[in-house]
Amino acid sequence: LLVFTPALAVEPISMGLTIAAASVLTGFLSYPRFYCGILTECCEENGLNSTALQIDLEMKLFGQHLAKDIVLKAMNGFMSNQKPKKALALSMHGWTGTGKNFISKIITENVHKEGMNSKFVHLFVSTVHFPHDDQVPKYKDQLQAWIRGNVSACPRSVFIFDEMDKLHPGIIDAIKPFLDYYDEIDGVSYRKAIFIFLSNAGGDLITKIALDFWRQGKQREELQIKVVEIGRAH
Repeated sequence: LLVFTPALAVEPISMGLTIAAASVLTGFLSYPRFYCGILTECCEENGLNSTALQIDLEMKLFGQHLAKDIVLKAMNGFMSNQKPKKALALSMHGWTGTGKNFISKIITENVHKEGMNSKFVHLFVSTVHFPHDDQVPKYKDQLQAWIRGNVSACPRSVFIFDEMDKLHPGIIDAIKPFLDYYDEIDGVSYRKAIFIFLSNAGGDLITKIALDFWRQGKQREELQIKVVEIGRAH
């Protein structure tokens, strides 16, 4: 028994439009960045919105005018350079509660939309990630492999090392090659990566300089970086 069903007539123009629309949609879906911000987070290599960073620092960070100026200048100069000569390294010193981690958070939020939760931001705490001195050789290999793999995936990766004053010198040596003036290391360029180092070292000296400044009857905002550098030299 044969059953015949009526054939549907389709106009050539309508069919052509349908095929074209399907082709365009397929093209979008096959484009990796189509999924960015929808299904996955993508590495952002665009320049910095310096105005947004400045507003964040001014509205969220208090009592740290030197840090604001230095961070803003360093980030603007680095992020606006399409071909930096080396990775950006920021070192922040001061006692716990002075805002080192908070500034790191502001920086990451202005580099990657997910901020500290971004898969391109990596936080290491010395006493947590590198607790045993007898395991330093293993830590070095693991850390270098981690940095290499993540910068390969996202050149604008951010690495934060907290408690630098407690970090074994051997671990510091493992980081140094990524901060130097190399075009590439084993085929990977680290020149767009950002390294942030947080340390309690120098907290006593910084507090003393600020206290002496206050005893002289001067406003905190009058304190300049050269005064701090002179104090460190002595």
